[in-house]
Amino acid sequence: MRENTLETDWGALYYRVYGEGKPVVLLHGFGTDGAIWEKQAAYLEKKYRLIVPDLPGSGRSVRHDAPLSIEMLADNLLLIIENENISSCSLIGHSMGGYITLAFAEKYADRLKSFGLVHSTAYADDEAKINSRKKNIAFINTFGAAKYLSQAIPGFFSAGFKASHPDVVNDLIARHSDFQASSLVRYTEAMIDRPERTGVLKKFAGPVLFIAGEHDALIPLEQSLKLCKIPELSYIYVCVQSGHMGMLEEPEFCSAAIDRFLSYDESIDRPTPYM
Repeated sequence: MRENTLETDWGALYYRVYGEGKPVVLLHGFGTDGAIWEKQAAYLEKKYRLIVPDLPGSGRSVRHDAPLSIEMLADNLLLIIENENISSCSLIGHSMGGYITLAFAEKYADRLKSFGLVHSTAYADDEAKINSRKKNIAFINTFGAAKYLSQAIPGFFSAGFKASHPDVVNDLIARHSDFQASSLVRYTEAMIDRPERTGVLKKFAGPVLFIAGEHDALIPLEQSLKLCKIPELSYIYVCVQSGHMGMLEEPEFCSAAIDRFLSYDESIDRPTPYM
């Protein structure tokens, strides 16, 4: 693995590079960092050149305490891609990382061969979701990031996984106990402000990946099944034992799904989508 840090207007932007081959960016979601993809990186690095950043304010990427947007976070990805001399790539985002992926596809479609949404959505927040996020902001401002994540992270997993793998849940909580409250607040504000981007799914010319969790309490399976009908070419994979964290709950299945999706090539027979 190679590591790099870029100095940007938003702060120091850290990212990892694994392997060689077709360039693929793996983007983490809210309340985690790029290490969430460790098992996928180990699986995929033999075939692909993986770029795995920490978003500004997450992990080892330092963020200036200023307002940010999903679009600004997409611009950060462009800086990494250009620094790696990549003309086009595949981009796969988990949860909030999927929102950033859609913003990137909207602004820089010519830089993408394909993209994927992992436990994510193209819909904007409805009123109930906005109110819930505002309550989360108030909680974070009052009790801090560690307290919030200790209560929020267990809800990312299915009940069955939490019961059988409490060590994984507790480890994820411990690994992010030093998260800055201001970063979580800025991310939440950015998610509230993001627009609906179903039009991006409709306009994008390349294939789109959807990975959904049957027990996902944050992005219901029905929503992902509805969205996957919009692109011209979709690949949908359902983690039948997972909540919102298929990368950890069913890592081999998720890794194989991503690998199968990335193997798409117009010059050969298309891999058969399956659920």
